[in-house]
Amino acid sequence: MLSYEQYLRNSVVPKEVLDVFLDSAQPSWAQFHPELGYTLGNSLPRDGLDGCSTISTAQNNGARTAHMYINQPCRINTYGNSFTQCHQVSDGETWQEYLAAHLGEPIRNFGMGGYGVYQAYRRMVATERTDESADYVMLYIWGDDHLRSIMRCRYAVIYPWWNHREGLAFHNNFWANLEMDIELGQFVEKANLLPTPESLYRMIDADFMVEALKDDLMVQLSVVGRVAPSSLDVARLKALAEILDVPSIDATDPDGLTASAERLKYAYGFAATKYIIEKSVDFCQENDKALLIVLLCPTATRQLLHNQGRYDQEVVDYLDGKGLRYFDMNRVHLEDHKAFNLSVEDYMKRYYIGHYSPAGNHFFAYSIKATIVDWLSPKPITYRTDEGQWVDFRGYLPD
Repeated sequence: MLSYEQYLRNSVVPKEVLDVFLDSAQPSWAQFHPELGYTLGNSLPRDGLDGCSTISTAQNNGARTAHMYINQPCRINTYGNSFTQCHQVSDGETWQEYLAAHLGEPIRNFGMGGYGVYQAYRRMVATERTDESADYVMLYIWGDDHLRSIMRCRYAVIYPWWNHREGLAFHNNFWANLEMDIELGQFVEKANLLPTPESLYRMIDADFMVEALKDDLMVQLSVVGRVAPSSLDVARLKALAEILDVPSIDATDPDGLTASAERLKYAYGFAATKYIIEKSVDFCQENDKALLIVLLCPTATRQLLHNQGRYDQEVVDYLDGKGLRYFDMNRVHLEDHKAFNLSVEDYMKRYYIGHYSPAGNHFFAYSIKATIVDWLSPKPITYRTDEGQWVDFRGYLPD
């Protein structure tokens, strides 16, 4: 079995892949960003419903292109990963666009595939300090987001199986991240180690990849089972377990290591997510913004549909305990499933093609609609009851 060091050496990126990724004249799924590693680019991937291609375009700031009521004032900005971005559908088939059409006002989409909760939070903070800020902010949290927050470079985890299509789909390069300082016993925020296009070429250097990631504990936890246990930094992993007050990692046998690493991995991720939510709440309060947390993970949905405990219950309990406003789409699917005589997998196929299909995004939009309408003040034009609204079409009709 490979050592952890050799595994990292194998994670180098071919120069020609980076050449394509950094070529601004080349349409590609992602484009370089100095803080977040990358934001959305322009692409036509063949990944949609029934094997079709999807039209995915971005504005200059990396936000996904919107069409509905974009000349109206925008009150809602959305942040998160690919389920916020709405990967695998075309621009007009996102849940933001369906919801905007219904509410009569635009909803900005700053989601990006591969982001963790922390990267989405950093994008939120940066954007909400510009003239594109909004009074209402949605932070969307999906499964692996908890873990991605803490990695310095997720590419080191996904490279054995990810097809970057000669650079056209390259992403998850180095970014700003959160991690535990073992000596201090607290979370610290880290800047992107490769913040310029020129510096990104260091990813072709095996020595750099080893030096940059040898003590990244989340990457280590994510590759347990792929590398020799003796090559992991077990002492620091045990110290992390002690800080998080979870059972210590067991490296005495492969099965014990896998199980204990899985527990520690999610304890680390959930602790980070709670830390990020707290920072998000503080930021929004300080800047007079309303915050809505959104939860969805197909794994949690399937667990609920099979009458099992959901793996992310700790996060739900935290939100409940803090009295925070949140919307849990997993629970919506649990109730919706009761209306069908379908197996869990057949039910999921109604809405998913990997990510949500157009039907899935439509279902999500109309599921969260009541929460959004209740949240907004004043109500969207389509939900106001004031007299005269039928004749006031300023901004809705051509000049």
